[in-house]
Amino acid sequence: MYNKLRSLPVLTLIALIALLSACTGVTRPGPVQRESKTVALDSAEIADVHIRMGAGRLTIAGGADELADAEFIYNVAAWQPTIDYVVGGERGELWIEQPEVKSLGLESYRYEWDLRLNDEIPLRLDIALGAGEGKIDVSTLSPTDLNLEMGAGSVDLDLTGAREQDVDVTIRGGVGEATILLPSDTGVRAEVSGGLGNVNVYGLIQEGDTYINDAYGESDVTITLDIEGGIGDITLQVAD
Repeated sequence: MYNKLRSLPVLTLIALIALLSACTGVTRPGPVQRESKTVALDSAEIADVHIRMGAGRLTIAGGADELADAEFIYNVAAWQPTIDYVVGGERGELWIEQPEVKSLGLESYRYEWDLRLNDEIPLRLDIALGAGEGKIDVSTLSPTDLNLEMGAGSVDLDLTGAREQDVDVTIRGGVGEATILLPSDTGVRAEVSGGLGNVNVYGLIQEGDTYINDAYGESDVTITLDIEGGIGDITLQVAD
């Protein structure tokens, strides 16, 4: 789907290094750095947004006047996030990435991203979180595609909100836990496969490995989920 691929094992390497590093020759946390960045929309009318975080706390929501407003907090200098944005014709492509760190000590670190995206333009979201905590709220955004890869940790994904077009969602689980909040008034069809963890379902009707809500086949648009579980648990819950 995307013309630039990054494997999830590379992203989770940062978290593994933190557990396996020797006590000498390692990166140490330093003073807390705070950075705010705005990515101008320019001429783009649609955008691909790629987000790569190896370890930390990631928050994504709407509310940006431009393509993206970002606040970064970190205390490992080598982890300063990189931002790359190009526009070709009507399509913009944004990359926000955590650099790889080859050695990290066992001391505590702080690493947080708070990303606000534009609510109005159609987005193709490509998100990979290696280890840590993710809060992803697309209830006010206009995604057409959402690809989420998880490593270790937890992710809360909010897919509620008004929709004017179909949304295709792909989720690949790791060893963490994912909770996915679904709308009751927009059709939902979720196909779940693989994995050694539990799949907890609330407010959906099961048909084999497929789950649908009451609005499926009745609403003008549909959210379609392709979920491949890992070792962790996945919870699908229809909002009240």
